[in-house]
Amino acid sequence: MIAKHGEAKSLFRAVSVLLSVISAFILLCMLVGLALGEGLAAVRAFALPSALGALLFVLSFLVVTERVVLSSRFGYLFVVLSWVSASVIGALPFFLSGWIPSFIDALFESMSGFTTTGATILTDIESLPRSLLLWRATTHWLGGMGIVVLTVAIFPLLGISGRALMEAEAPGPQVDKFTPRLSQTASILWLVYLGLTVALVALLMLGGMDIIDAVTHSFATMATGGFSTKNVSVGTFGSAYIDAVITVFMVLAGSNFALHWKLLHGDYRSVFRDSEWKAYIAIFCVASVLVTLNLRSSGAYEGFFASFRFASFQVASILTTTGFGTADYLQWPFFSQAVLFAVMFIGGCSGSTGGGIKVGRILTLVKMGFAEMKYMVNPRGVFGIFMNRQYMNKKIVYNIAAMVWLYLCTVIISTLVVAWGGFDIMTSLTATLATLGNIGPGFSLVGPLFNYAFFPDWIKLWLYAMMLVGRLEVFTVFVLFTKSFWKR
Repeated sequence: MIAKHGEAKSLFRAVSVLLSVISAFILLCMLVGLALGEGLAAVRAFALPSALGALLFVLSFLVVTERVVLSSRFGYLFVVLSWVSASVIGALPFFLSGWIPSFIDALFESMSGFTTTGATILTDIESLPRSLLLWRATTHWLGGMGIVVLTVAIFPLLGISGRALMEAEAPGPQVDKFTPRLSQTASILWLVYLGLTVALVALLMLGGMDIIDAVTHSFATMATGGFSTKNVSVGTFGSAYIDAVITVFMVLAGSNFALHWKLLHGDYRSVFRDSEWKAYIAIFCVASVLVTLNLRSSGAYEGFFASFRFASFQVASILTTTGFGTADYLQWPFFSQAVLFAVMFIGGCSGSTGGGIKVGRILTLVKMGFAEMKYMVNPRGVFGIFMNRQYMNKKIVYNIAAMVWLYLCTVIISTLVVAWGGFDIMTSLTATLATLGNIGPGFSLVGPLFNYAFFPDWIKLWLYAMMLVGRLEVFTVFVLFTKSFWKR
């Protein structure tokens, strides 16, 4: 086994601290419920998981008294266990409240929240208590920047070394450590995240939302999650202002948060020279214009502005893997649907709250393809791959190619698994893309006006796993199933 007795206790300490952080937010939702007059219903839903988190926090310090240091390899196990255990404690309010009587359904809803997928099994969202809707959106907000990143930010205060954990939660070249201490980087990322969330809450309230709706939609937007308090999502409000504000903030949330920090420090040159961000904005603009022109020519909406309003919102929602909706895009022309289907494979930028393969990886593979074609024409030439005017190490390029290959293989296998349950190819494929890419809505039976309640429990558990694999970007989960991982 990989773990010694001391390592197992260290793992318990770290996971317990993380769960206690989550339970503090559960307690906050209970207090909101009491303030809103929900009384015993709020206590029944939130009291037990809040107490459980507090108990684990106390036990973690009784079991482990020395400083905890988690190795790089052990960090992968911690991250996976953290997300699974977070989904379990996050499911308790849904289950204990009685609004989701099946624990598998509650587990699916919780993992969908923490991974910012936005796929739901609820058929009447507006009937839920406001405190439960707030908790549902809070799972988004906690998972958006990363529950491990949040915990790393406070680990130094608790005697835990978290150096290996941010990379394990978001593997690959996207963790931009722009301060000497990793915990300081995590704190800065969360401060930027919090600041943008507060700004969005204020803007949505100016648009006529009440405080609960503004907070929940801000949480879901900045986390690129997509859980709404309304049955038909943001379209319920029918406001061009709200659509425009959320569109802008979805695009911001899909950008690398390190760029936001640089922008705040006046480093405009680094921001506007960033290859991934420029490609990301170009994809968003081109896709929005194409859908706008197609909607306008088909007569789906009157006028260019209305066509652009709905097109840009939906493109931003799918590209950033948010999953909000203002229209039933299954009723749009086939070309517009094809554009949305294409951007489902892309996702946001590295270092963002968006899911998917990520623009940076796709851009790297495109450049690798052009480099290989140059080599075919001139076999004696040396053609490197550059990103932001810096040479990319072949090891990084190999890592990206391997990740994308495993991602696509997972898409194929998962599509076959869902289709085995008797569902059509478009439902099976887009349910996979929507959960693995943390998008939420797909096409056919999982379109923007439908949900995932009709799937049998075994498929819900499978898609639960796909959400986890997609959020941790394949490697972190799959490495646990290799023989070499468990060797000393």
